[in-house]
Amino acid sequence: MDRGIKPIKRSRIRIQLGRLFYTYKRYWDWYFGHKKYARNISRDLLPVIVFTHKTPLIRKLKDVDMWMQYNKIINLKIAAQKIDGVILHPGETFSFWRLVGKPTRRKGYVDGMELSYGRIKPGVGGGLCQLSNLIYWMTLHTPLSVTERHRHSYDVFPDSNRTQPFGSGATCVYNYIDLQVYNGTNQPYQLKVWLTDQYLVGEWRTTEKPPYTYKVYEKEHWITHEWWGGYIRHNVICRKVFNLDGDEIDDEYITENHAIMMYQPFLGE
Repeated sequence: MDRGIKPIKRSRIRIQLGRLFYTYKRYWDWYFGHKKYARNISRDLLPVIVFTHKTPLIRKLKDVDMWMQYNKIINLKIAAQKIDGVILHPGETFSFWRLVGKPTRRKGYVDGMELSYGRIKPGVGGGLCQLSNLIYWMTLHTPLSVTERHRHSYDVFPDSNRTQPFGSGATCVYNYIDLQVYNGTNQPYQLKVWLTDQYLVGEWRTTEKPPYTYKVYEKEHWITHEWWGGYIRHNVICRKVFNLDGDEIDDEYITENHAIMMYQPFLGE
């Protein structure tokens, strides 16, 4: 979404036709495109942990029924089993949805929390964005390349207890809004994801310690009051690159985010 643009209201028919078109376009890319997608799952762990992160499974969110969060845990357990241990070989692409597959009730998925055009609603498989968010954040701390990522168009919740910069997640909708990661290095990487009683946990692992480490940070942040009455939140995400001696050798631009705020911003004096 470009800054300063009022949200577009589309008809239900147009939305359905758009989803149908992009869904089959994605299938064509998966099965007839030039990319080589990661498929190999291994229970044998690669020896070196490159980056690990965890996010809480339950948050107290205003106006969100707790049953949707408990159901989200069920959905996350099913999806995590589909990608846990996947090996991303050099030259391969990790596709979130190609591995997870379509969430359906027959597979055990239940109604969880979904965000649709800024509104919270129940949906089969709801809550899987927490998994794509985790993978995206971890990938930014590795030499792997994010080749497809979609930002959240709406900022639904205030920053209470936020530990990562605004805009550091990756939304997902089966199958056309995907998260894809390319391995352009010369060594394999392995993704590990699992759930504890309180957290969703993930790791990127590899065979040898990479020559660089990374610090992801928010470089700029601003809020604009738009002509149509709402507020849009903006920021720029970058990362500092360090060699193994701890010397900063680069400062890389990652992405820029723009999201319609679904709550009233606090404006100080």
